[in-house]
Amino acid sequence: MGEFEVDGEDKLIVAAEYLMNELRSGKSLTRNSKKVLGSLLSELSRVMIISEGRDETGEIIEQRLNLVCEKIMTREVDETMIWDLGSDAGNEFLDAVNELRVLIDRLDGTEEVSLRKAHDVLQTAMARLEVEFKHLLVENRLPFELEHASFRSSEGSMASSEDLILGSSNSRRNSGDIVVDLIRPDVISDLKNIADTMVASGYDRECIQVCTMVRKEALDEFLYDYEVEKLSIEDVLKMDWATLNTNIKKWVRVMRNLVQMYLLSEKSLDSQIFGEVNEFGLTCFVDTVKAPVMQLLNFGEAVSLGPRQPEKLLRILEMYELASELLPEIDALFTDHLGSSVRTEYREVMRRLGDCARATFVEFKSAIASDVSSHPFPGGAVHPLTNYVMNYLMALTDFSQTLDSLLMEHEDVEDLTIPPSPPDVINQVEEESNYENSSSPEKFLAMKRHFYSITSVLEANIQVKSKLYRDVSLRHIFLLNNIHYMTRKVLNSELRHIFGDKWNRKHTWKFQQQATEYERATWLPVLSFLKEDGSGSGSGSRNLRPRERFQGFNSAFEEVYKAQTGWLISDERLREEVRTKASMWVIQAYWTFYSRHENSVSERYIKYSTDDLEKLLLDLFAGSPKSLSNSYRR
Repeated sequence: MGEFEVDGEDKLIVAAEYLMNELRSGKSLTRNSKKVLGSLLSELSRVMIISEGRDETGEIIEQRLNLVCEKIMTREVDETMIWDLGSDAGNEFLDAVNELRVLIDRLDGTEEVSLRKAHDVLQTAMARLEVEFKHLLVENRLPFELEHASFRSSEGSMASSEDLILGSSNSRRNSGDIVVDLIRPDVISDLKNIADTMVASGYDRECIQVCTMVRKEALDEFLYDYEVEKLSIEDVLKMDWATLNTNIKKWVRVMRNLVQMYLLSEKSLDSQIFGEVNEFGLTCFVDTVKAPVMQLLNFGEAVSLGPRQPEKLLRILEMYELASELLPEIDALFTDHLGSSVRTEYREVMRRLGDCARATFVEFKSAIASDVSSHPFPGGAVHPLTNYVMNYLMALTDFSQTLDSLLMEHEDVEDLTIPPSPPDVINQVEEESNYENSSSPEKFLAMKRHFYSITSVLEANIQVKSKLYRDVSLRHIFLLNNIHYMTRKVLNSELRHIFGDKWNRKHTWKFQQQATEYERATWLPVLSFLKEDGSGSGSGSRNLRPRERFQGFNSAFEEVYKAQTGWLISDERLREEVRTKASMWVIQAYWTFYSRHENSVSERYIKYSTDDLEKLLLDLFAGSPKSLSNSYRR
């Protein structure tokens, strides 16, 4: 090919002469040769049309118009999908369509027949491109399956499917924006070429409609896989809690994956097809995803309108926290005026969820204050209200930052005293609010004040419930159990960071004080029979003889045993501590009296030894009532 080693126009002339000589030689042409020469002919005609004046190219334009129209219509009558034959075949068709558009621009109004023909053929070509475009979108769609999908980060690094499955938010922060391939990558260029041709021909709306229709079906399939139902606000408001709870869990899961992966991938696909320099890609994206996104936001709104029931608070906080986390991504996805309605609605739903969470929290405090019991709780055990409230507060610590910010937005002193609260409750709230722990970091202040308020109201309620017990000793056991339970829950959880050391020290002192009061109320009357000053219980006890004192002690001890074996201290360590202190009180006093009078009193009056008493005391607070037989002997 040494004859081609020339420059400029000479190279073009030499190449043309070489081609003419080859064609005149009479050699048979292969299929590929004919295809290349056909493309060359079309390009030569296009160059001549552009470069020559109107008067000199009118006949050429007519010739080219007839040739291009014939090429397009030949494809039209062929039912075979053009791009199924390969990208080259598709590009040839697009070249013909683009040339037709150039020819139309060159024709003037005097050639009405040719112009009408050209427009008719162009319209036919656009209809065919719509079909081809849809066919490529449908046939090359990839299922949204993370373990099999191809994806890439915005920084060009590859992310593993394991990263996505274990946590998309972490993957996003570590690896950039994760984009999952929703269409086979090798057809993207074909889709873009078709879109460019349709847009250039003034058929952008039709192209966007086709793309939107197909991609909506893909998104519907994605939501179907997550079992997302189309629910009205009325449907949601009628749900029982179990059903609503299931749907909220589903909503959280689908919203995270939808926003952080699917929508990002969808927008990337539309940008690749339509380009990023115009609004066509964003228009297609918004038209595709707006309705499903609004449907999910509609569910969030419905939840925010429901009754303010305490059991809902954790789920509502979860929804609000996720909405806050995803807000920057929503803003990035729905940019400019095209996405403004989605951005606005998203913020409104997030605000309503926040208001709902805050109101539900305040309602929770009111519910504690208004909880009324008509009967004492059996055995003086930890009351269900105490159990519920403390475990509820523990669960809320998972949302400390979110809840604190929501409470801080509407910080109100009156909110700490839940009307109608009795004066003693208000005083307790004010007192507890002064116990903020200055040694801990100054954070979660609003949450701390509200939690202090809740535990104060709970304690006041427990105090009221304790008065339902006729037995003073059981009243102290009930308070001991409940205050100890509160303190233990705080010390053994994240609540310790909210309440601080001062609260813990104060409440440790409180339950220890109840233990002391129990010991006095229970064992002083029993041990009074063993006192040498004769100050036993009942009238005339000062004159009791030793055997009568043994009898009095036996009777009093058995009465305590019968009652307090049925009482319950569920915390094993606390139960052992109370038993040990009781044993210290009883055994020492009994041994002293026994040692002094064992030789002067008949054995039939000395019913128990110190070992017997020590064993019997181990039966207390097990929640299983027992009685001692009158025939019990050591």
